[in-house]
Amino acid sequence: MRPARRPARLLALPATAVTGALLLAGCGSDSDGRAELSVRAAYIPQPVSDTMAAGFLTIVNKGGAKDELTSVTSATAGSVTLHETVGSSMEEVTSLDVPAHGQLVFKSGGNHLMFEKLKSKPVQGQTVAVELHFAASDPLEVEIPVESATYTPKTGH
Repeated sequence: MRPARRPARLLALPATAVTGALLLAGCGSDSDGRAELSVRAAYIPQPVSDTMAAGFLTIVNKGGAKDELTSVTSATAGSVTLHETVGSSMEEVTSLDVPAHGQLVFKSGGNHLMFEKLKSKPVQGQTVAVELHFAASDPLEVEIPVESATYTPKTGH
């Protein structure tokens, strides 16, 4: 007499485990639950001052969760501060929102970065390395080109 065959049950368990693992993996691949940040149109106009410079860029968020830019660091400056412009008033702020499926724009006459206590004056043609820090996302390292003092971007702002 032959023993009873049980391969159907043995195969069913691994198939169920694989199906469950695929379902769980699918749950984690939805990018709408986190920010997806990148930077474009970054530049620093060659500063007139030996101690201060302004910086402009656009932070793009293609993800489904908002984040906040909380600080910017650079070896070129003693400090880099965030400035928000509302109407004709400019003030330093501790963070700025990067909306889900949106962007945070720093532009001339609007929000901007202030590089203070420059260690050396940035010159047109150089780049300035900065690190952008966020409340939830990993930092982004960006090389910002130094443009002429009268530079006006064609896109991005």
